[in-house]
Amino acid sequence: MQKGAGAGAAPPNATHGKGTSFQGRLIGLVIVTMFRLPRLLPWRARLAAADFLMAWIFAPLAGYRSRIRANLALARPDLGEAEIRRLCRRVPGNVGRFITEVTSVDDFRARVSPLPMTGKGVDTLLTALDDKRPVIMVSGHFGNFDAVRVALTHRGYAIGALYRPHDDPYVDAHYTAMLSGIAEPIFPKGRRGLGAMLKFLRQGNALAILVDQHVKDGAPLTFFGKPAATTLSASEMALKYDALLVPAYGIRRGDSFDVVIEDPIPKGTADEMMQAVNDSLEGRIRTDMDQWLWIHRRWKLAGG
Repeated sequence: MQKGAGAGAAPPNATHGKGTSFQGRLIGLVIVTMFRLPRLLPWRARLAAADFLMAWIFAPLAGYRSRIRANLALARPDLGEAEIRRLCRRVPGNVGRFITEVTSVDDFRARVSPLPMTGKGVDTLLTALDDKRPVIMVSGHFGNFDAVRVALTHRGYAIGALYRPHDDPYVDAHYTAMLSGIAEPIFPKGRRGLGAMLKFLRQGNALAILVDQHVKDGAPLTFFGKPAATTLSASEMALKYDALLVPAYGIRRGDSFDVVIEDPIPKGTADEMMQAVNDSLEGRIRTDMDQWLWIHRRWKLAGG
């Protein structure tokens, strides 16, 4: 299996090496603040407060706006200045709402559990899970994918999540506890977590993986028309274990979500299947530009 498998459902890391930068410490402070402060407020006010704090205070300090601008200049050079400014506010706001949602486990589950699952792939997905056929559900840092995990768990299905531990151990301890509260099991990136994850998948369960981060040894596939190093792990596992590869999205609609399950990706080569996943995610992002994490350095191959 390709190294550097895409990680799922985790707060943004500022560093991925040794040591902790000022930005890394700042982001850790942001996340812990999101854990604590907004819980004192009613649900809608809590989300609005987190949105405001991230968009207007922490994002400028962390340099998010310059990163968003750089990515948009590369991937969407057609956008006007008014839309760029809107996205510089709304993208961090979505991050704040996401963190608050997944750290308010009981409230989040109560609101998402009753939501219907829509999309052409719903029946195929549920039939596969009933038949104990492995399923790999792929998505990106878009909207809130954990809405999909809640929706499946509410219907009695187990869905595991592969995630990237946060650089800050204190933040990571809090965050993994929250992820477990939303749905279990969760598997940290690494050899031990990978072994447990594959055993779970082979037993005929669903696995969630977010595949939209730059991977050092990833395949040079395209995303928004630019080369983007993309993990092949999800498609390689789908081929090896005869698992369905299913794009799925929790698309934000105010303080609720559309839980959308697309048709499974047709079998092909690992590269072809993951290019189809990239294309699916790109289509969703183009419709709701403010819901993707434009803070990622997704296009390092293109100088981004």
